[in-house]
Amino acid sequence: MKSKFAVIWIFGLTAAAVIWAIAITGNGFDRLNTQVFDQYQQIKPRAWGNSDITIVDIDEASIKRIGQWPWPRTVVADLTNNLGKMGAAAIIFDIVFAEADRTSPLKAIEGLTRAGAQINLPNKIDMLDNDIVLAEAFSHNTVVTGMILSAQGADTPPAPKAGTGFSGTPPPHLMGGEIKSIRNLEILDKAATGIGIFNFFTHDQQDSVVRKAVLMHGANDQYYPSLVMEALRVVQGAGSFKIKSSDGSGELSGGQLSVVSVKVGALQVPTDANGAIDIYHSPADQKPTLSAKDILYPDEHGLPKNTLENNIANHIILIGTSAAGLLDLRATPLESVVPGVTIHAEIIDQILVGTYLSRPDLALGIELLVAIIAVFLLLALLPILNSVGDALAAAVLSALVIWAFWYAFSQHRLLLSPILPVFSILAAYALGVAADLLIAEKEGRFVRNAFSHYLSPAMVKRLAENPDSLALGGEEKELTVLFCDIRGFTSLSEGLGPTELTELLNNFLTPMTTALLERGATIDKYMGDAIMAFWNAPMDQADHAQRACEGLLDMRNALVKLNQTTNHPISIGIGLNTGACCVGNLGSTQRFNYSAIGDAVNVASRIEGLTKQYGLDNLVAAETLQVTEGFATLEIDRVGVVGREAPLTVFTLLGGIDTLKNPTFQKLLKAHGEMIDDYQSGDAENGLVNMTKANRLAEKLGGLSLLKVYALYGERFFELRETGVPKDWDGVFRATTK
Repeated sequence: MKSKFAVIWIFGLTAAAVIWAIAITGNGFDRLNTQVFDQYQQIKPRAWGNSDITIVDIDEASIKRIGQWPWPRTVVADLTNNLGKMGAAAIIFDIVFAEADRTSPLKAIEGLTRAGAQINLPNKIDMLDNDIVLAEAFSHNTVVTGMILSAQGADTPPAPKAGTGFSGTPPPHLMGGEIKSIRNLEILDKAATGIGIFNFFTHDQQDSVVRKAVLMHGANDQYYPSLVMEALRVVQGAGSFKIKSSDGSGELSGGQLSVVSVKVGALQVPTDANGAIDIYHSPADQKPTLSAKDILYPDEHGLPKNTLENNIANHIILIGTSAAGLLDLRATPLESVVPGVTIHAEIIDQILVGTYLSRPDLALGIELLVAIIAVFLLLALLPILNSVGDALAAAVLSALVIWAFWYAFSQHRLLLSPILPVFSILAAYALGVAADLLIAEKEGRFVRNAFSHYLSPAMVKRLAENPDSLALGGEEKELTVLFCDIRGFTSLSEGLGPTELTELLNNFLTPMTTALLERGATIDKYMGDAIMAFWNAPMDQADHAQRACEGLLDMRNALVKLNQTTNHPISIGIGLNTGACCVGNLGSTQRFNYSAIGDAVNVASRIEGLTKQYGLDNLVAAETLQVTEGFATLEIDRVGVVGREAPLTVFTLLGGIDTLKNPTFQKLLKAHGEMIDDYQSGDAENGLVNMTKANRLAEKLGGLSLLKVYALYGERFFELRETGVPKDWDGVFRATTK
């Protein structure tokens, strides 16, 4: 008993200590923590605060009514003046007017004059310049313009309209170096009441999801307010900003000088050490939004007058665009595609109602302390419980940690992640139990069953019944061939020792092999982290394509379960193809294997490689799906693979009959199919619309990793729209690598 106790504690504490060291010495869990915090918001999003904010959207309907963007500046001036007449407290533009209006009458007259025309102009020609007209509108209303700080910008940023003071010592890291900007015409910025930055700088560029927003940007020896802070300054009539640092109240945060809050007028906004706030998002459909066309033509569409007045008078108005072609679309933890202007509205509403998220300075210390307590409790229980009790103890402790941290978020809006404690519990459980029980219990069974792990049951039976078949030779048969590979295996293996790597591979290959064998597959070979398998040999299987698709889904489900119990989550790519192959005992007279070769095998391998291109875990050739039924599939592309002239049509397999019958999937199938048709015909405009629709439907289904597919098609559609459809267009993507 003492030996058992010692083994469990030694291995359990060693495993947990590795997890603790990773958390303390590096940022190994930052990405996972971020995903947990995203999940918090998805489960309990912020309720819109009903503050006096309205979004005026340059949407598809407005573009259809007024014309393509950019509109003449006179139209924007009319929009500004109409909002001013309706009593807007401030008008905030999430748009940059960087170039002169080419539709100005004055531009046309200058062109005619250069061509030799004689034109007599009145003395006052200002109203012939659309930019001057817009500047006049800005000067007669309370307007905040925006700019982008960018190393690729061509212009020096305009000076801030308000100064910035400090309470305490300015943190050195807050001031950046020299930077350029993409800004409005000078005449427009001079006429505006305020100028803000609408970059979403976050100091945390893990992906394209907007989670944080820096309120004040230090550059060029000046502090530039974000669009949100400038809007709040202007609407309050405040003259400056005040940044409070950690020594402003006589204390240092974690021993380092950092930002504590930013104050504008009567509003004091708590921030993290970099002067950023964590955005607590609300659902997009809760934000009050009006179409720009209804502001420009209020009598044309029959919109009640009091509806406009109630949503505009004394409101902060943010003008932006949701039109797919104008490229101001962002991702948030709640939605993969939202207009950028809605995020600015989100932050203003969050500040006005005072609803903030907070990750305490001692968050890592709290998570580590909880992890240590949980691991010691678990290791005290493991020696006195049976295997079921061990698993139950680990599950209960993990559940308690998850519930406690969720409670901290839902009730107090604290960002504490259960990743470190739960990983510590699982690591201690896995090594503690495996070291003393699992290895010993399974050792004898492993020896007895070793040979059955190398060959399929059908192959073992055939060899036993006919030893003479152990000879060279093969036959031509139609097979369905599968290739499976671990994604990023090289990077994953670099951080593991030989023993850990072997355990990881065994833990992966075992459930994958089980899933395949249960569907009647023959395991051809293991190639490091890859698997090759096929159906319809050595035994005939009339439904081999159907079995292969079912096996693919079983592998996906097995991987989900595996990743719930491992410290190293695995992603895979699977390729399926059906065709004629040569199958049999292939090799030399001294040594051979039962295997398959041929074009269909090569194509299956190429298809598996293509999964990386589309960010999918599987691709299936059309030839395989032609003889199957009951599967939910989406066509992905027509591809010309390396070494083959004829293009392939590949699909991704998303589920079985339940997914196929899901009404949301049927809508997705229609929208996605229309997007594919649009691409094949070169229709970029309709393609973008259908792509956006399909992406939203995929989000509703949940768990469908189609984001990269739609991002890829978005790039293709934008390129088609910019360059036009080539004369030899056939809609085929030609892969250049294997």
